[in-house]
Amino acid sequence: MVAMKIVQEIRNDLILNADEKNKNNFQRFFKELTAHYGVKASILHAIANKYWKEVKKKDKKEIFEICEEFLKSDYNEEAFIVSYWIPKISNLFEKEDLIVFKNWIEKYVNNWAKCDSFCNHTIGDFIEKYPNAINELKEWAKSKNKWMRRAAAVSLIIPAKKGKYLKDVFEISDILLFDKEDMVQKGYGWLLKEASRKHEQEVFNYVLKHKKNMPRTSLRYAIELMPDVLRKKAMS
Repeated sequence: MVAMKIVQEIRNDLILNADEKNKNNFQRFFKELTAHYGVKASILHAIANKYWKEVKKKDKKEIFEICEEFLKSDYNEEAFIVSYWIPKISNLFEKEDLIVFKNWIEKYVNNWAKCDSFCNHTIGDFIEKYPNAINELKEWAKSKNKWMRRAAAVSLIIPAKKGKYLKDVFEISDILLFDKEDMVQKGYGWLLKEASRKHEQEVFNYVLKHKKNMPRTSLRYAIELMPDVLRKKAMS
């Protein structure tokens, strides 16, 4: 009951801070019809911070229960709060938590914003703690669910940016190479782009090797940070 009281208090704050103009503006970023209150990002951060002071005192199980309650609502702002809170307890992550996270993605993620905000940090932090779990991401890349497939790629964005797991970046990209969904194409293209920060030549070689088959969307993302001379060669 106490947990549900916090959930309702947060929802009341979101409703009080809803802005119809922002709500309409948000929708233009999505192909899918999405649920938004229309709360500005700065206010949303403030609300998440305000209630975290109370929520962080609870045990992990109860925090997970509160977060799932938010995810069930389908509102993007409530999903953001989950993505903001869960990485704050990454020190408490256990291997079996990946089952919970996978279930959340399969059941509740239905647009790129929910996918990226949750996977970049929560799954990214999990992978850094349990690197062997990357093998699970490779299974996600074979899923029939396009958001699971995008999750397989974007979960490695932050580690890849640091230069980590290059072999796995390429293996996941291999699995997703011919994907027909543009959100998946953009996902693994983005992953390759971030990997190129520390491994420019290796990513360039990968792009050249696969450019005849790689969707143009993925290719453009992958080479975005490269010098003009390399980009022109890749696009030729």
